[in-house]
Amino acid sequence: METLKNEQLANRLRELRTIHGYNQDYVASFLGVVRQTYSHYETGQRTPNSETLYKLAGLYNISVDDLIQLSLELDKNVYYDAPAPTQSSEDLAGFLEYFNNPNNQKKYQHFNNLEKELLYYFEKISEADKKEIIEFTKIKARKKQ
Repeated sequence: METLKNEQLANRLRELRTIHGYNQDYVASFLGVVRQTYSHYETGQRTPNSETLYKLAGLYNISVDDLIQLSLELDKNVYYDAPAPTQSSEDLAGFLEYFNNPNNQKKYQHFNNLEKELLYYFEKISEADKKEIIEFTKIKARKKQ
């Protein structure tokens, strides 16, 4: 039965990736793993750990419970409500939309995910807050020296 669940999860991961227009390299990069590891998730050769499942759920804007339920047989005669988007899932959706924009992909291609996240949220705050964050960062950097 475990193999069947792995197969179903693998199929769902492939479907979700395809539906969202992502390639394996992108999802692997998002997860912080090599493409081959992610490929093994999609073929059922490996099962993602809980942290990876959490990241995948965030990527696809669904809860971890719903991601795991996708690997179970659902009664097609029962209506299942989609979960209401949370603030963090909406933030993630905005982040992904911003960095999936071809203009931004080129502009930020050499940045890691943490740097991209910082720049994404930095762009959303007031000028006064930006100055405050820069001053705070300077203090932190000086302490490190």
